[in-house]
Amino acid sequence: MLQVLPAGFVPPCLPTFARIAPEGRKWAYEIKHDGFRFMCRREGDRVRVYSRTGKDWADKVPAIVEAMLAVAAKSITIDGEGVVVDARGVTDFEQLFAVLARRGGSRAAFLYAFDLIEFDGDDVRWRPWEIRRATLTRLLRKAIPGIRLSEHLDGDGETIFRHVCKLGAEGIVAKRRDRPYRSGRCADWIKVKNPAAPAANRVMEW
Repeated sequence: MLQVLPAGFVPPCLPTFARIAPEGRKWAYEIKHDGFRFMCRREGDRVRVYSRTGKDWADKVPAIVEAMLAVAAKSITIDGEGVVVDARGVTDFEQLFAVLARRGGSRAAFLYAFDLIEFDGDDVRWRPWEIRRATLTRLLRKAIPGIRLSEHLDGDGETIFRHVCKLGAEGIVAKRRDRPYRSGRCADWIKVKNPAAPAANRVMEW
C-alpha cells in the first residue's frame, strides 16, 4: 500500500554507513545522538514534529513545539534528533521511548537541531551545508530550552570518532561542507557507528 505523506513533509537525508570516518577539510563531524529523527515544521502558529516516516509527534513534545514557536520566523523547517537526557546529560533512548508512549508526552524531550531546510518561505536545501549551518546557528542563538544546536567538530575524523565512542555516544555523522541537502540515502553524509552503543543493533521506524 502506497503511503500518503502529509503536506509540507520533507523526507530526511539519510546517511550512508561506513566503518571508517572520511578525512579532509571538506568534512564536518557531528555526534550522533541516541533518539528519534524529527523533521520540525512551523507555519505561522502551527507546529508539526514529524518522524522520518511522516508521523506527527507534536502532542508528545511540548517543549519542542514552544521552542519552534519562539524562533524569529514566519515559517521554518528544522531537521534534528529528538532526545531525552539522563542525570549525567547523556541521551537516553529508553526514556524518550517512554515519553512518546505516554499520553501528553513530556517536557523532558527536546531537539538537537542540525540542519535547516526552509526559512520564511525560502527553500534552502540547495545551499551548501556550511551556509545552512551558519543560518541555523544564527536563528538558534536565542533559542529557548526545547531546541539546542547540535554542535559540529573540526579535525581528524578517526580521532573524533574514538573520543565519541569513549563518551558512550551512538557514533558520528560526517557531512560534506560544500553539498546541498538531499532527501533519501546520500553519500554526502557518512555515519560511523559505535559498535558498543545500545543503538548499534536497534532497528525502529516510527
